[in-house]
This record gives sequence, structure tokens and C-alpha cells, in this order.
Amino acid sequence: MTAGLKAKRRRKNRLVRINKTIENRNKTQLHTRDGNKMEAKDMWAAVRQLTGRTRDIQAAKGINAETLNNHYALISIDPDYTVPHRKLSVKSPNDEYFNEWQVFRMLDCLRHTATGLDALPAWFLKLGAPAFYKPIARLYKLSTASSTVPRQWKTASINPIPKVATPKQIADYRPISITPVLTRVMERLAVTNYLYPCFLSQPPSLSFTDQYAVRPTGSSTAAIIYLLHTIYHLLTTNLYVVVISLDFSKAFDTVRHSTLVDKLARLELPDEVYNWLVNYFEGHSHCTNFQQHTYITDGRNNSQCHSRVRCRSSSIRH
Repeated sequence: MTAGLKAKRRRKNRLVRINKTIENRNKTQLHTRDGNKMEAKDMWAAVRQLTGRTRDIQAAKGINAETLNNHYALISIDPDYTVPHRKLSVKSPNDEYFNEWQVFRMLDCLRHTATGLDALPAWFLKLGAPAFYKPIARLYKLSTASSTVPRQWKTASINPIPKVATPKQIADYRPISITPVLTRVMERLAVTNYLYPCFLSQPPSLSFTDQYAVRPTGSSTAAIIYLLHTIYHLLTTNLYVVVISLDFSKAFDTVRHSTLVDKLARLELPDEVYNWLVNYFEGHSHCTNFQQHTYITDGRNNSQCHSRVRCRSSSIRH
């Protein structure tokens, strides 16, 4: 080996060590912050800082908080909307809808997430869980027993996120609905305690065998495995297999309530829980935050009050 090659090798090794040092530092910066595990929002902010990318994207002319808000309301309005029917129960309400310990565990395990319009942050509810869990559990029980969802829980804040590098039209923004943290906890309790058990004992008129999303034992991985298994099995007896994939635009933003409620009515749900779900889907409203401006819709003044059809916790296929 000549002297020139040895010098290049030493230089290469030195560059590798420098590269490893930079890589380890970036990993540490992305993984931890002040000794705590970094949340997704902070992680992506650090990634943008390291890569030099920015989220300050200029909107196209004519796109603002008001136009985005009206667009999201328009795609969520059903001109043929029919009020879902409630069940008239003669049973006495059950006082044990949700266990207090379960509510405490939900609050104590809250992650740092976006705050809803009620201005109650997740870190505050988590820190005060030992003092808050009993009154919150009582509030959840009263809400379920009366089949009534507080209006504050039905109001969402929409933060439009660009779907493309250079958005040119309203459809290029993805609406991210932020509901109060207490709403999300209540949704999770209802799904875990009532909807999941119903999926295990499905009625004859419904079948969940081909549904993999939002199920206790289902996932996108399971769906892919099932698809590959089916294709492989068909190829053993056929020369070729044709697979057709469909992508429904805004499928979950235009769910018809009557169809959803009809399927919920066939499940073995307590009447008051079913009526609570029906009430939850009624009277939703939202405001849109965009480029430090907020457009608010409120039915109590001259502004238009739009209903937002969002089935965040629904696990029923449509």
C-alpha cells in the first residue's frame, strides 16, 4: 500500500468517525429532550430543523380560515339527513358504566397531545388525576345514564395541514380535528367497554370477519397478511389473480348517520349507551385555525353553524 493510499484511508476513517458522531448526536436529539421521551410533534420539529425544511408554506390566493371552514362544513352536510331514532328503555340506569379506577388509569396514562377548545391540557389532567378521577368518573356516568353529551364536547378545532408541498386549492389541505381531551377519554371508554365486546359476539345480521381497522385483534398488518394469503391460495388453482384497489375520497367525512346508527342498533348495547352514541353524533360544530387566524361558527349569532360529521371512535364498517 502506497503512502497516498494510506493517507486517503486515514482520511476516510476520520470522516466515518465524524459521520458517526453527527448521527449519534442527531439520534439523541430526536429521542430525548430534557431527559424525557420526545413527543411526535417535537420530534418532527427537530427533524425539520435538522433537514432545513420549514412548515411556513404560503397559501394560494383566496384560501383563508373562512374559506377552509366553509369548505369543511360543506363536505360534511347531508341534504338527506334524517334524525336517528332513539330506543325507549324501561330499564333502570346502571350506575357502574365506568369503573373509577379505569378512569384514573386513562387520565394517568395520557400522552402530551393537542388541547381542545375547553383549554384543559392533557398534562394538567394527568398531573391532577389523583384529585380529578372521581368527579370526572361521576360526570361520565351521569352523561351515559342521561344519554346526553355536553355541547362543549361536540365542538372541534380544525387545523388544516398541507397534503402537498405547494398547496394550490382547498382540497390540498387535510383537516385535523382537535376535540377536548375529556371527549377523547370518554370515547375510548365507550369503545373499550361496550363496542369491543360487541364485536366478539356479533349478531347474525352483521359480519366483522373481513374488517381489520379499529378492532382489538385487527390491524393493517393483519389485513395485508390476509390479502397475501388469499392471493397465494388463488394462484395455486388459477393462472393469474386480478386485485382491484379502491380509494374513497373523504370516506370518513361523509358517513351517513342513519346507516351507522342502524348497525349500532343491532349490537348488544345497553339502551342508554346506544342513545348516548346517537346524541354524540348530533349537533357537532367546529372552528378553523389557519395562519394565526380563526374562523368561528356559532349558532347563537348571525354566523352559520355547520355540523361536522366525524366518526372518530366508530368501528362499524359502512
